[in-house]
Amino acid sequence: MTEQGFRDALSVELDRILGFWLERMPDYANGGFLGAIDWQDRPQPESDKGAVLNARILWTFSAAYRLRPSDSLKEQAQRAYQYLHRYFLDPVYGGVYWSLDYTGQPKETKKQVYALAFALYACAEYYAAFGDVAALGDAVGLWRTLDENCRDTERGGYYEAFTRDWAPIEDQRLSDKDANEKKTMNTHLHIAEAYACLYKVAPHKELRDHLMDLLQTIDRYFIDETTGHLRLFFNEEWVEKKDVISYGHDIEAAWLLLDCAEEMGDDALIKRYQRHCVRMADATCEGLDVDGGLWYEYDPADNRLIAEKHWWPQAELWLGFHKAWELTQKSDYLDIIYRKLDIYAVDAL
Repeated sequence: MTEQGFRDALSVELDRILGFWLERMPDYANGGFLGAIDWQDRPQPESDKGAVLNARILWTFSAAYRLRPSDSLKEQAQRAYQYLHRYFLDPVYGGVYWSLDYTGQPKETKKQVYALAFALYACAEYYAAFGDVAALGDAVGLWRTLDENCRDTERGGYYEAFTRDWAPIEDQRLSDKDANEKKTMNTHLHIAEAYACLYKVAPHKELRDHLMDLLQTIDRYFIDETTGHLRLFFNEEWVEKKDVISYGHDIEAAWLLLDCAEEMGDDALIKRYQRHCVRMADATCEGLDVDGGLWYEYDPADNRLIAEKHWWPQAELWLGFHKAWELTQKSDYLDIIYRKLDIYAVDAL
């Protein structure tokens, strides 16, 4: 496949994805976007609305607008921001609610730090696209909320979850499959992503210090240099809770953390994360199926492959292996990408 063929295939897939969300998911009855659509493509208008989904919608339309401006993308980005600002932001205690009912009333009011990170990330990207100072204010406010309520100033890193008013909460988990621990790789990964996005548009020295510290904490605790895989769960004292190997998170972290390090402009940190990127990409190869797809997880304790294929690791694969190719110019990484594209996207040409 030629480089232009690769670009063309990705462009077609992007059009398909954006078209679906533009046409099918706006909630014109209750505002924002629908909370769910079933497997038969039928809207579920009374489904709850989640903070993470709505923040990702906001980021996507904003980032897409910066790539290829259009009135339709701008309209839906504005819809997403206005809804998040009006309904998801907690005006009393700060942060964002985990979920709302379909009318916009708070449903689950816990403060999951993962959701705060995505809301910050989305507001910063919206500001980058449209220059809306209210969105920048929301992003900065979420950063301050994370700093004041969620950062472990003694041992480093960020805690996982709280009640609405920032009291301790028993169930820290992002989902039922996660370990119930206070510090997780996944949340730290996306706080770093959010901070880097905000730093691009608001290069505050204190924010830079927080991101530098976060990247050093991730390097120290979450990346296993021996295996190239990520460590997923820790308690507040940084004692690891052994768990599975997540191939999708390995290849996601490979490119994402390097992007964050590059935003800092620190040569030593960049070189360290360049090494991590290639090492994690190589480790991810353990999870490649013969058909080019990426398996979900592996459980070392039981020597058991969790033989599922989820959509998001397949997408992260393209980004992670492309970054590894940029660093090394090894054609093996491109071969993995092109094979993946042959499976999922070449029929779009």
